[in-house]
Amino acid sequence: MNVWLVMLLGGLITFLIRFSFIFLFGKFDIPEVARSALHYVPPAVLSAIVFPELFLPNGTLDLSLSNIRLLAGLVAIVVAWYSKNTLLTIVVGMLVLVLLQWLS
Repeated sequence: MNVWLVMLLGGLITFLIRFSFIFLFGKFDIPEVARSALHYVPPAVLSAIVFPELFLPNGTLDLSLSNIRLLAGLVAIVVAWYSKNTLLTIVVGMLVLVLLQWLS
């Protein structure tokens, strides 16, 4: 029972924190500098999640051709550059990763 209570309270607290920013964002006039800076948050967070997986697969820097995650990431970058399609980029990147894992 304690686990469920902790999960429910954690979810509620998370919801209230996020909702408060959404609710307050419409009530106050946010300076243009802060508003433009907020546009960089999603790419920064995504980079913080993805780059360690690509460059540090075993906890050490690996820029070699044997790093299949880096190779799949490079293919995904090329697909993203040309297609500008997020879903296609993810699908192709994952397919290349699975194929390279299967081949190695």
